Amino acid sequence: MTAIAVLGNGRVGGNLAAALTRAGHDVTVADRTPGAAAGAAGRAQVVINATPGAGSLDRLTALREPLRDKVLLDVSNATVDGPDGLPAALLHPGSSLAEQLHRALPGTRVVKSLNTMLYPVMTAPTSLAQPPTAFLSGEDAGAKHIVAGLLTDLGWPAGWITDLGGIETARATEAAVLFVPHVIRSSGFAPFAVSIARATDA
Repeated sequence: MTAIAVLGNGRVGGNLAAALTRAGHDVTVADRTPGAAAGAAGRAQVVINATPGAGSLDRLTALREPLRDKVLLDVSNATVDGPDGLPAALLHPGSSLAEQLHRALPGTRVVKSLNTMLYPVMTAPTSLAQPPTAFLSGEDAGAKHIVAGLLTDLGWPAGWITDLGGIETARATEAAVLFVPHVIRSSGFAPFAVSIARATDA
């Protein structure tokens, strides 16, 4: 059992918190009450950033000390939204939210994952007609191993998890959010995810 703090109690955070609780973890969801995020982060082993990406850097930088030595699983995408509320551009072009967090929180073990899908897929990957892919980006191999274990608890088979390498690889996965508005306009708000199709074994 892992002590987990979820920052953000919207659809993403609530979905992850419920699934990880069902998996047997000790989960605390931090609301916007003053001090709630710092208290939850301070007691946790793993902290999940499910706050709106545009404000995540400021919110988490303010938690530098509670986040020290913690694994920070960042599932958010930092975007500039269009008039319809859907992502229109990246807030950190040439970088990524994950890289900004890694730089701002040098004592924290930042891992990017689960940001290339609509939120229902995060906890129900086998619900799609084709296997989705969960990517891992980060500098700390041990932290990525811990996150991979949590993904397994959420129902992700090991073969559907791909370690892309260092934190800079989060630029690619965060850029995938720009697909989202076009797919939604084309096909509606149905669960989908980025998937890497590989050749079958000979």
